[in-house]
Amino acid sequence: MGQQLCVLLPRKNLLMPDAIAASSRCVLAGSITLFILSSHVLAAIAQTNRIYNPIPMTPGKSVTDKLTKSDIPTGQGGFARDYVVQLQGGNQLAIDLISDNFDTLVYLIANDGTTIAENDDGPDGSTNSLLFTRIAKTGTYYIRVRSFGEVAGGNFTLKVTLLKPQ
Repeated sequence: MGQQLCVLLPRKNLLMPDAIAASSRCVLAGSITLFILSSHVLAAIAQTNRIYNPIPMTPGKSVTDKLTKSDIPTGQGGFARDYVVQLQGGNQLAIDLISDNFDTLVYLIANDGTTIAENDDGPDGSTNSLLFTRIAKTGTYYIRVRSFGEVAGGNFTLKVTLLKPQ
């Protein structure tokens, strides 16, 4: 069986709809369809179809929300929801995640995807999460609320408290 591979190379001033229109569907032997697009085209697609929308959060305020099967799949049977927060270098903060419906996990993630800190079970012996950390660099951070294991989630309360305001 002959195999065929199609590659769409970026062209100067090529917009996403033209790139997709210009690409022909290439079928390999069998029923597999393969598209190879340049990173410029993929970036344009990502900017046009915003699938990832973290929820803005302000330190000092609580959020009561619900983790569901519509949130981010963790790959381990559970789900996660992200919140975005602006923090200043030198901030010391506590992130408190409480739920009566699921075993919580909380992560603080830098803008580059690096996990800054995480917590599973708080010091009180419950399955709630309590995280303390100091911010080294001013910027955008993400707080990920996650259920442990294969539980879809449920209601929760998330609170970010600045312990040493700037």
